[in-house]
This record gives sequence, C-alpha cells and structure tokens, in this order.
Amino acid sequence: MKSRNRWVIAIAGIFLQIVLGAVYAWSVFRIPLSKQFGWSISQVTLTFTISIFVLGFASFVGGLWMNRVGPRTVALTAAVFYGVGVFLASFSANKLWWLYMSYGLLGGIGLGLGYIVPVATLVKWFPDRRGLITGIAVAGFGAGALITAPVAARLIQAVDVLPTFAYLGIAYFIIATIAALFMRNPPEGWQPTGWAPSAKQTAQRATRDYVLGEALKRWQWWVLWLILFLNTSAGIAVISQEGPIFQELTGVTAVVAGGMVGIASLGNGVGRIFWAWVSDLTTRRTAFGLIFIVQVLLFWLLPKITVSP
Repeated sequence: MKSRNRWVIAIAGIFLQIVLGAVYAWSVFRIPLSKQFGWSISQVTLTFTISIFVLGFASFVGGLWMNRVGPRTVALTAAVFYGVGVFLASFSANKLWWLYMSYGLLGGIGLGLGYIVPVATLVKWFPDRRGLITGIAVAGFGAGALITAPVAARLIQAVDVLPTFAYLGIAYFIIATIAALFMRNPPEGWQPTGWAPSAKQTAQRATRDYVLGEALKRWQWWVLWLILFLNTSAGIAVISQEGPIFQELTGVTAVVAGGMVGIASLGNGVGRIFWAWVSDLTTRRTAFGLIFIVQVLLFWLLPKITVSP
C-alpha cells in the first residue's frame, strides 16, 4: 500500500477515537441528571466510573480478539455496543440501574473494544513513527470532549438530557461504523518504502517479542501497568468532574462550562501528541519521568487555585 493511503487509515482511526473519547464529556450530564431525577452526584458519577472500569477489561479482550479476527470486526462491534449503549441511556428516566447498564456497561464494552483498535493497528502501519502515531491516535480520544461537551450542553438545554443521549448514540454509531470500515492490518512483512529502523528506535525496543504469558512473568510489564494505572486514575479523577468544577469556581453557565470542558479536552489531546513526540526524540523512560514530574507539580498547585467572585 502506498504511504499516503496509510494516512487515510490514520485519519479514520482518529475519528473513531474522537467518537469514543466523547465519554470524557460525562461531567456535562452530571448536574442535569442529578437535578431532574433527584440522584446524588456520586450516584450519577458512578455511571462514568463503571464505563471506564469496563473499558479496561474490554480493551484486554479486544486486543486478544483482534489477533484472531482483525481490527475491522472488533471496531464494528465496538460501534454497535457504544452507539446502542448511549442510545439506550435515553430510557433511563427514574431508572438509575438502567443508566448503569446502558451507558456504563454496554457503552464501556464499546469503548474498550474500540479504543484498542486504532492504537494497535496504526503502530503496524507506522513503524517509522511509532511514538508519534500512537500519540496522534490517542489524541483523538483525549480531544473527544472538545466537540461533544459544548454540543451536548446545548442539546440538553434544547431538548433535555435523555433525548440528548438518543441523538448522540445515533451519531456515535454512524461515525464509528464508517471509521471502522477503514480499519485493517498491513500485509505481512510490510514496511514503508526505503525505511529501516534507526539505532535509537532499535535500542528502545525489547530484544524480542513476548507472548502474553511470558510478559506477565516480567517485572517490567507490571511496572508499565502501574504507570498507566496511576496516570489514568489521576486524569480521570479530574475529567469526570470538570464541568461542575468550572461552574463552581467561576460561576459560569452550564453551556459555558461545557465549552471549558472542550478546551480542557483540547489540552488532553495536544498533550498526548506532544509527549509521544518527546518519547521519539528522547526515550520512553525519559518521557514518563518528565510526565510524572509535571503531574506532581500540577496536582500540588491545583488545590491552591481560587477564583475571586
């Protein structure tokens, strides 16, 4: 396949991640659901928690399944689960358990199955830009709320919160399905014309490939898992509460707060590309070290931020 065509697959993967990353706009739904049905903030937030929890397990299953059936089948399945899950959330009136099962469980399965597809597929198409292309792929997920948060906030004002789930679910299903149709692996042994791995790229990789059972016996695998767990926990702790945080700190309306959530998601997406680029320029270890230093400083400063009335 010509190099320019692999970018078509990359663009489709980004669109798939943007749709899935819309889950990061959940904070926009928190207050409307709480006010309309009398649910507590913690009860509403649990929906997001379930979705992200299920995402982790579904990603694991999706990765194993993708090795057998290919990325397109997994991505199409993800489109169905995610779109249908969000759509069914529109029937959650006074049924908190239904919200958990639809948006939380079904949506979370779709998120996990879909998230792993562009990441695993694009790395195979871009062995010459492994860090950067991974960053670009997951940037779509991080920036998903950039579009969804303000759109959802306006829809909630216009048609109410539950119909908003219906509209978004249909849109997610259509866009994710179209993007999924472009997902496929390169031919066996394919590599970009004229490219050969550099000494730096070779040095950053393991001396050989490991199957899952072998990897689980290596301490490095568990350290990588812990790093990802800590990073994800720190980010989601803030992301799930962004909308109310902006409203409480600044006194802005829900629509304006939705726009601010979108801006925050833009930073989320740009950061993923930037740090992936840094990891290509330096090493993965250096990039992780710098990320943790910045996070420590930011989380130390965050409680000290106040906004005057």
